[in-house]
Amino acid sequence: MSAEVNEWVCSVKVATVWTEPSSARELDKPGTVNPVSLIEWLEALAYKERLALCNENRIQTQLLYGEPVIVEEVAGDWARIIAIWQPSKKDKRGYPGWVPIVQLQKSKDVDAVGVARVSAIRAQLWDKQRNPLLVIPFNTTLPVISEDAFYFTVHTPHGEALLKKDHADFAASMERYPKRAAVDAITLGEKYLDLPYLWGGMSPYGYDCSGFSYNMLKACGYLIPRDASDQARNGEEIPIQDMSKWKEGDLLFFANDEGTGSVRHVGFYYGNGQLLHSPSTGQTVEITVLAGSKLEKEICAVRRYAV
Repeated sequence: MSAEVNEWVCSVKVATVWTEPSSARELDKPGTVNPVSLIEWLEALAYKERLALCNENRIQTQLLYGEPVIVEEVAGDWARIIAIWQPSKKDKRGYPGWVPIVQLQKSKDVDAVGVARVSAIRAQLWDKQRNPLLVIPFNTTLPVISEDAFYFTVHTPHGEALLKKDHADFAASMERYPKRAAVDAITLGEKYLDLPYLWGGMSPYGYDCSGFSYNMLKACGYLIPRDASDQARNGEEIPIQDMSKWKEGDLLFFANDEGTGSVRHVGFYYGNGQLLHSPSTGQTVEITVLAGSKLEKEICAVRRYAV
């Protein structure tokens, strides 16, 4: 059936956005329920099953707890959504896909004084009685109702909750977070060294290449496109041939057919001819030397979003 176009929010710590309802397999069930069982799901995925998420075009992106979406249609147990915080050429409003309706909740009007964005890799959310409620991931952003010396009181899909101020950054709104230096994105990215790659991944449970660049720059106050091909068409263009013009934190883009084909990968320039990136299925976030590598021949664009 159809649903009136309105705003909902993600009600699990991380919700996967699928290409179609049929894209989720039986073995993906732990990732499609509420509460979601991310560790159980990911640990059950062998290399072949992980690779199929990409090669069979099963996953589009992911949502973080409290992230707003437009629900355009409800069909059985699934909702067709637009992720409005994830710019994409696929839809001018945001990133489209399908999410189990059980992982969404209708949004409510809140009299907020600002927003809190999780700055830790993961943070404990507490209920009002100081009982542990939910562990939420890096970059989760929630409306702030009030604060005291140690906690933000935030509005969540589970009601009012407490978030330690040491684990989050406050701003009057999403748009008013201060713009941090590009090198800060590198420093943040280093925290995820050795994290296994996940196609469509947008959280500390696994990033894909563009999810990694999107999230590190988001934490620095920049909302950039979700996909590498879109990221490569925005930002400030930097000369490809003159590496002396590249700065730490610039995004390097790579394309098939030795840089002449479609954009397939993105990572951060780390300085000294090195790349910080989330490579591909079966690999982990790493720093690698470009000289003499396949990637060196595939560079197709350099873009600067932060200085």
